[in-house]
Amino acid sequence: MGGSPHPAHGAEELCAPGRELYLRALREGHLGRAEAEAVPCLLALGLLQPAVADLDRFEPVPAAVALQELLRTSAERIADERRRETGLAQTFEPLLRASTDHAGGLGEAPDIRVHYGLDRINRAISTAMADAREELLSIQPHVAHTSMPLERRALSLRRDQALLDRGGRIRTLYQHTLRHAPSVHGRYESLRGDAEARTLNEVTERLIVLDRGVAFLPANKDRTLALEIRIPALVDFFVTVFDRLWHLATPLYPQTVRQPSPDGVTPRQRAIAALLVEGHTDAVIADRLGMNVRTARLHIARLAAALGSESRAQLGYLIGQSGILDERGEVSA
Repeated sequence: MGGSPHPAHGAEELCAPGRELYLRALREGHLGRAEAEAVPCLLALGLLQPAVADLDRFEPVPAAVALQELLRTSAERIADERRRETGLAQTFEPLLRASTDHAGGLGEAPDIRVHYGLDRINRAISTAMADAREELLSIQPHVAHTSMPLERRALSLRRDQALLDRGGRIRTLYQHTLRHAPSVHGRYESLRGDAEARTLNEVTERLIVLDRGVAFLPANKDRTLALEIRIPALVDFFVTVFDRLWHLATPLYPQTVRQPSPDGVTPRQRAIAALLVEGHTDAVIADRLGMNVRTARLHIARLAAALGSESRAQLGYLIGQSGILDERGEVSA
């Protein structure tokens, strides 16, 4: 394996390194524990198992045996889901009858729904994306993408690619701190179709708008609650806000635009300067711009050195006199 990281892929897929390692295990009869654990898809698919005589060695399982076990597990899962469907139908049957009696019919889906729990939220988004044909607009704050578990990230990537394959378009706004995140660049390099990404110094909370007809946004701080909104006036408002932010943002993908640094002051330092003259603390500045406090203080120190400031109060005065905020640029580095 040469120490290379295991490539991200779906839970039921076998990557090329895994296939090569399995073929070698068949030839040699076993693998060491470190080699086996470096390619988790082989273990997840049941193609390797610990040797009875030596638990630090792993032996290959015949592919036919591993496949039969997976199919049996899948059949059991399908049977469980069918039993669950039957139970849900029995539970809801009197409620549906009562709803029909009171409303004269089941009616249409509500204009606003609240989804609780990450699994339910992702199912709702997946369902809406399966119906989308034209466009996905999304705003992703600095913590959203990098904190997403690998499996959920793969699901999101598959949903995006399916929309692109249907001829749809994707536009995403990130905070500038993700400009150099490998996961972001890798995501867009792997997508095939009309996908664009831009960045801003500051963005709103997470927002997803599909075909300008349905929007999703968090309903609490830890994002375990989400609102699904289908009210045209509200969705139009979200689209307008997105479009205005989009035009202010700096292209990240497919093209990165570098901004000049007049007088030795970078675009990021200009963004910090704007918050400094508003009187914000270092902690607030760091939170607003998606960086840690130490990084914010480092930029403030460099800004002070560039302007020749010897104190915080003097720095605010020099920022106002320097004219560096007259034409604000978006961060590019």
